[in-house]
Amino acid sequence: MADIATGLIVDGTLDVLIASSVVTWGLILIKGIQHARISYHNRQFNKAFWSAANIQAAAELENLQGPAARVAGIGFDTLIETDSGATTHDLEHTWDKQELLDRRLRQQSQKERGSLESGLAVLATIGSISPFVGLFGTVWGIMGALTSISKSGSASLEVVAGPIGEALIATAVGIAVAVPAVVGYNFFIRRNKVQLAFLDDFAIDFVHLALKNAFTIQRPAKASSSRTNDSKTNTTSTRSVGLNIAQEAHA
Repeated sequence: MADIATGLIVDGTLDVLIASSVVTWGLILIKGIQHARISYHNRQFNKAFWSAANIQAAAELENLQGPAARVAGIGFDTLIETDSGATTHDLEHTWDKQELLDRRLRQQSQKERGSLESGLAVLATIGSISPFVGLFGTVWGIMGALTSISKSGSASLEVVAGPIGEALIATAVGIAVAVPAVVGYNFFIRRNKVQLAFLDDFAIDFVHLALKNAFTIQRPAKASSSRTNDSKTNTTSTRSVGLNIAQEAHA
């Protein structure tokens, strides 16, 4: 029974380590794809934003994605909201325009930080505990092997090497699981710092641009042009009706 229990514990330890390895490599793959997409979208947005003629033209950019685009979108929405002339009496709008803009940009940056850091706690945990889980399996396996050896009454190399060698596999697997988890964690922490520094710099530049523009911005020209076209259509139809009435009266 003791041998069966020892085997079950060692096998369970190996199963836990294998599952942790699958989770580790899955997270590394997911986070790698996430960072590749973020870098691509940020480069595209940064190029389009700073190529715009002015901040109004930048506000009318479309089909742009990524953290920087979302931060800019919050900034543009805040500028439009504060410049709309609507009277609000809640606590949020007791800030002046610059303070409110700073606050909204900072909140959006924190949301992006949360997205970037998701999953990293799991990598850190696996990297920290995997060697100890493997060591636990090894110690338990060695205890079972020594118990079996004492019962058999033989301490020859053939009897000792097999069970103890099998028990040591758990430590090796634990280290093999921990190394990629720690490397992946450190790599993505570094990438997060780069991305967040980019967002912080962009938010500061955005506030400076808004300040230079007196924190005023018009709604996107697409909506304005549609309203203009509608008003022109209404004016034309009104004039047509007026001419018809005048012609009928003259007749």
